Amino acid sequence: MRLLIISHTPHYFKNGTIVGLGSTVREIDQLASLFSEVVHLAPLHNSKAPSGFIAYQSDEVRTVLVRPAGGEKLMEKALYLSRLPSWLALMRKEIKNADVIHVRCPAVVSLVGLIACGLWADKKPCWVKYAGNWLGRKNEPLTYIWQRRILMRPHSNRVVTINGRWQNQPSHVFSFYNPSYSSSELEQACCNAETKQLSEPLRLLFVGRLDDAKGVGTILQILRGLLDLGVDTQLVLVGDSPQRAFFEQRANSLGLQERVFFLGWKDKSELAQEYAKAHFILLPSVSEGWPKVLSEAMAYGVVPLASDVSSIPQIFKETGAGHAFPAEETRLFVDQILQYTQDRSLWKEASKIAVEAADRFTYETYLEAVKKLFYKRWKVELNAEE
Repeated sequence: MRLLIISHTPHYFKNGTIVGLGSTVREIDQLASLFSEVVHLAPLHNSKAPSGFIAYQSDEVRTVLVRPAGGEKLMEKALYLSRLPSWLALMRKEIKNADVIHVRCPAVVSLVGLIACGLWADKKPCWVKYAGNWLGRKNEPLTYIWQRRILMRPHSNRVVTINGRWQNQPSHVFSFYNPSYSSSELEQACCNAETKQLSEPLRLLFVGRLDDAKGVGTILQILRGLLDLGVDTQLVLVGDSPQRAFFEQRANSLGLQERVFFLGWKDKSELAQEYAKAHFILLPSVSEGWPKVLSEAMAYGVVPLASDVSSIPQIFKETGAGHAFPAEETRLFVDQILQYTQDRSLWKEASKIAVEAADRFTYETYLEAVKKLFYKRWKVELNAEE
């Protein structure tokens, strides 16, 4: 079977090769094991590829790349109108050639993909993955709201997978875990976690885009609070953004220059080294779905502390791993870490629970769930050899 994926995943040229966001590329490589061909229709940017962007490994994956659009300025947003004809033309062509369509939301490209499926997919199976916060948030883009409204309505050939389980969830909307690593990678990570102990200096870790929405400013305040209480602590931030210089200056103004390390984006092996050394991963974001960085860190025995948004508190409660607090309640994060320093056996137990919970996020678990979904909904048995 031929699978068409429509997504907003950014792609770039790097040394003559197409590369995409590492976490998404690895997931699509895994999906390719279930299909005879996978076509990924997504934007191609003409700037330098950030670190952490990788090439596809599966020979079954082919990319169809479109010109990107969007931004903060009105003229940048207006580009969408000029891009629509070419986007729709390519989507129509690829939908006609595909057996299954997979749209990854939320994004404007994904919204156009949903419209294209309505126009040309006929009765072909359409699987939509909504990776964001299914309940929404304040001041989110209007296009996100439109996509959720479309997806809430039952459709004869469409299913939706989301993070978390919600009241009044329609029967065509299924709860899925967000895959992060293979079983063999999990096994290697667990070996590191077995010997990990809580020791000073405490090692706090953040992985992601450096901006206020991800809670970077809050994390700096958490570090300052721990140091003021006499807790020997360091903070490592893996990621980047145009706001990086602002946060570096903010760290200096708080007197944290000797305690904060801005590493920029790192490749998979380098990031694994940071997970291996970390005691806590912090993610006080304004909005999330289920961030893969939490499950990746959990596999290494890192205790997650995050905001109480979307599926995060659900999964923490379900598994016993981690704690979720209101993003703005800096003191609650500080107090929880302080409690662990006062009884380090509690931290070790939390670390073990995190590792045990990490098994839910393997690619193998994900692929089995995808196969069951296709058989339950369409009586389709996925087999790449057919």
